[in-house]
Amino acid sequence: MQLLRSYYPKSKFLAVVQCLSLAVITASPVLADPAEKKELFSGYGVNKSVSSAEASKAAGASIITIATKTLVPAESEEAFAKNLKQLKASTLPILASNSFIRPKHLRCVGEKANHDEVLKWAEVVFSRIKQVNGKMVIFGSGGSRRLNKGWPVEKADVQFVELLKKMGPIAKKYGVTVALEQLNSGECNYINTIAEAATILRAVDHPNVRLLADLYHMAKEGDTPEDLKKAVDLLVHVEIAEKEGRTYPGVKGDDFRPFFRVLRDAGYHGAVSIEGRGKDEQLAPAIKEIKKQAAEVMAEKK
Repeated sequence: MQLLRSYYPKSKFLAVVQCLSLAVITASPVLADPAEKKELFSGYGVNKSVSSAEASKAAGASIITIATKTLVPAESEEAFAKNLKQLKASTLPILASNSFIRPKHLRCVGEKANHDEVLKWAEVVFSRIKQVNGKMVIFGSGGSRRLNKGWPVEKADVQFVELLKKMGPIAKKYGVTVALEQLNSGECNYINTIAEAATILRAVDHPNVRLLADLYHMAKEGDTPEDLKKAVDLLVHVEIAEKEGRTYPGVKGDDFRPFFRVLRDAGYHGAVSIEGRGKDEQLAPAIKEIKKQAAEVMAEKK
């Protein structure tokens, strides 16, 4: 510094010092990333109605997932308007809707597949979830994709990929994401593992059709953290419940840390939502348990 002082006039010396200081700050590994990630999840949610939003918020939730039936997709815009005011006034932001395709006549695969009708339904749902500022529609809907006896999986795959390829641009139009969810074989006989869901999504190859990892369904099917790792690049959301009885986290003591480590290492930035069976008073301890396990994983040395 003394050498610089002797070499430069006073005015230029001060300017040089300022430039050098700025360079040091910019290059500093400590200050270069002031938004260093502290928590694994961006939000903590629960699948409940907006009438429960205030109590869910008090329990520690920051988002909710509502049932698609609340959007009354089979009814007119006038009918939806009656629900819209209440939905928009929710104490918690609505992240998503689930139970996407309920009508029994809507079929995604099989000899009675009617994609045109499914897509009409989907467009109404996408339009209405957008109106309540939702970000995604969760596509489980086992009834709509269940395989009838004798219908080959290979044919179903072709049909389902074709449907999602058409659904993606409609979702993009409304700025929402379709989150495909595997369902355990006790609930549906098609797309039961996270690998199967990922295979479908890679064939669809659309940014608005992504993956939901439900740790309950994964546990029921024996999916491992390594299976999640192979599909994590497609991931847009995580749902969680314990394996036995689909209880809230913390009731039976399930350890989710191995899966959380995969999310941490992949730089997952999304939220986690509880979809399970539990009493209202169990919600706060459940969210605390998720946060506890996630914090322990984030504190580990990689």
